[in-house]
Amino acid sequence: MRTSKAPHHGQASHEASASPSMPRSVACPAPREMSWTSLFTRMLLPAMLFGISMLGIAPSSAKAQATDWRSAARDTISRDVRNAIGSSRAPKVNWARDIRGQRYVQVIVTSNSTDRNMADLRSFITRTGGTVQARHTSIRALTVTMRAGLVNALSQRRDVVSITPNSQTARTASTLEAITGTLTPDVRPGSTRTGYTGLDGSGIGIAVLDSGVMKAHEAFLDGSSATRVMRNVNLVNANLANWTSGTDLTATLQPGSADRIAYENQIANDNAATQDGDGHGTHVAAVAAASAAYYSASVPDTTGIAPGARVFDVRVLDDDGTGNISDAIAGIEWAVYHAREYNIRVMNLSLAATSTQTWQTDPLCAAVREAAAAGITVVVAAGNFGQSSTGREVYGAVGSPGNDPSVITVGSVNYRNTVARDDDTVNLFSSRGPTRGSYVTAAGVRVVDNLLKPDLVAPGNRIVSAAATKADPQNPAWNHLANTYYGSLVAPLGLTQGYGETQMMLSGTSIAAPVVAGAAALLVQANPGLTPPLVKAILQYTAQPLDGANLLQQGAGMINIEGAVRLARALRTDIASQVEAGTIAVGESLLAPDATFPIESSGILDSGFNWGRIVYAGGNRIFSSRDLFTKYQGVWDPRLTWAGNLVLARRVEYWSGAGIPANTFPKTITESPATSQRLLTQGVSRGDSLLGASSTSQKSGLFTPTQTLAGLFLTSSGLVLSEGLVLSEGLVLSEGLVLSEGLVLSEGLVLSEGLVLSEGIVLSEGLVLSESGNSVVSYRYIVSGE
Repeated sequence: MRTSKAPHHGQASHEASASPSMPRSVACPAPREMSWTSLFTRMLLPAMLFGISMLGIAPSSAKAQATDWRSAARDTISRDVRNAIGSSRAPKVNWARDIRGQRYVQVIVTSNSTDRNMADLRSFITRTGGTVQARHTSIRALTVTMRAGLVNALSQRRDVVSITPNSQTARTASTLEAITGTLTPDVRPGSTRTGYTGLDGSGIGIAVLDSGVMKAHEAFLDGSSATRVMRNVNLVNANLANWTSGTDLTATLQPGSADRIAYENQIANDNAATQDGDGHGTHVAAVAAASAAYYSASVPDTTGIAPGARVFDVRVLDDDGTGNISDAIAGIEWAVYHAREYNIRVMNLSLAATSTQTWQTDPLCAAVREAAAAGITVVVAAGNFGQSSTGREVYGAVGSPGNDPSVITVGSVNYRNTVARDDDTVNLFSSRGPTRGSYVTAAGVRVVDNLLKPDLVAPGNRIVSAAATKADPQNPAWNHLANTYYGSLVAPLGLTQGYGETQMMLSGTSIAAPVVAGAAALLVQANPGLTPPLVKAILQYTAQPLDGANLLQQGAGMINIEGAVRLARALRTDIASQVEAGTIAVGESLLAPDATFPIESSGILDSGFNWGRIVYAGGNRIFSSRDLFTKYQGVWDPRLTWAGNLVLARRVEYWSGAGIPANTFPKTITESPATSQRLLTQGVSRGDSLLGASSTSQKSGLFTPTQTLAGLFLTSSGLVLSEGLVLSEGLVLSEGLVLSEGLVLSEGLVLSEGLVLSEGIVLSEGLVLSESGNSVVSYRYIVSGE
């Protein structure tokens, strides 16, 4: 494990492969009187000899050392190791485990041998059935795995000074893990570079639709040094128009067909020399899923939220971070097609297009709704349009597909360079809601969507994570972003950067989004039965409202992974399969057998807070109540999308035939208005009725501070639905929060159909360098935050 700057390329490094134990109470023996002779023999003499050996004046051989040194009473064996050896129960630590009735430990053995290779000591380890994992010649130590019963014999050797557990003593908690509540006993009690206890996203696939992912980066290596980037596909320019009339270039891509095989071969990017020329995608993927333990005095640990998750790189942006809507849709379709084959349960989109269209007809929105219907939780960046170039706060600037009701739209939090949560604020650049897509009725009336967004916020300011490099490992070239803005993104870190270990610092909602994507992976690992709308609701309900920010700035509040995991574990694990089969009824219990509803508060880093208990549904409605999670609600069906008075239902048809696994590869997904559906049960509380008309000056309606609304829910205020909420004859008979036209300040931001406004690179809050039009853009980063 590196404790300072990274080694240069080619320099060997030995990294710990086990997790530390959590602090715990240890019974201490009663003090007893000790004679001066005993004191000298047992304590002072060993200390003096150890000091002499460290000064390089060690005895000429192990045999020349005093016999008293060998006494186990010297505490050669650390207390943790002694407890692990003596316990009748399997220790809950990664450096000790029981295998076929035998307890094994992985320990670090410090020696005073004059032989820098410690040949005799290594021979003893292997002769007794142990394994020498690593040799640390600079400090005369070995990392070994051996039977616990032989540790005492090892401690009797004259060339052994100390035996300590191979724990996480040097690793600092990553900033993201600490802030979000990931490093708690309920989520991840401890971790190292090669192993994690608790939840780490193992087995869960995250599709990252971006500028590519550098699979050779150490951030994506597992404990066996194999990459967790399972596929790299390149959809950039995959659907360029053919300007010859009368030609149909499309094909029926049936599983196993020649056309399907040819298509997959065409887009395969697994062996490309440069997989992320821009650098954005690698950084985003690492925030969600890095397993790095890179740190130094100036750089915190860069472990991501789900360091065991599998990454699927779906490249839809080119080397300068731009692309087109068609390619983005093709990338979404690829992930949907392979979702069940690869267990892709989460999709991250740190990109967007501006659009004047309603979510009902916007093509990117339609594509992400298909992904949700296929069981994928879609996470989207809200955008960096929260402040104009003149410093004015801008509302209504969330782009597509973040304006779709089915996705989790994420805003950015400035964590103030501390891991404490009580000083966090919403970044000024983070896009505010409501959504401003619209449609025109047959009577010529313009109807604006006005959906509540973002859904929640996460850390997205000055986040250090993996940086892609290009091509030759012997002479790696920086990615486009790092090269262009080296002085702001790379130089402040003060690192010696070796190939596969490079880091840079970025900010923006595009960096906050993968924090939530990683969290979603942890939730579906904890409970595979969660549907995408349930994942979203759990993250919202357990969020912590930040002081002073309103519903359009922070949504339900700051992500709280600790609470979300506890709530997810309290629910049944067959919900998704029952929903798909149509065998679960609205109102049926969702609690797992023998489970109780968790306490609705969390403690993270010695800071306690109540959950906000806020859930957005129906586009512009706010609900609360334990009944949302103790009883099945119709809105938890991922094939339904509800906003305003419209509910859309989707039907997924899968390919079938000889040699094609049943219900695996989607063939078509059709969407149409639902005509009859029970959406919510009685007992659910509705909160938007408490907020009044929307007013920025009065801080009411959509501008109500999230904390204020959470306080009302905490005191059981709100309108309780006595008969539930039912879609009947195609109409939902209730109105949500509405924003009047005069309150939106950003109409000029939405340019025209098909044209995207890129925020360029923001050097500081309120200063925008450039704005340019492209069809799809990655949400560019705040080079230096607030």
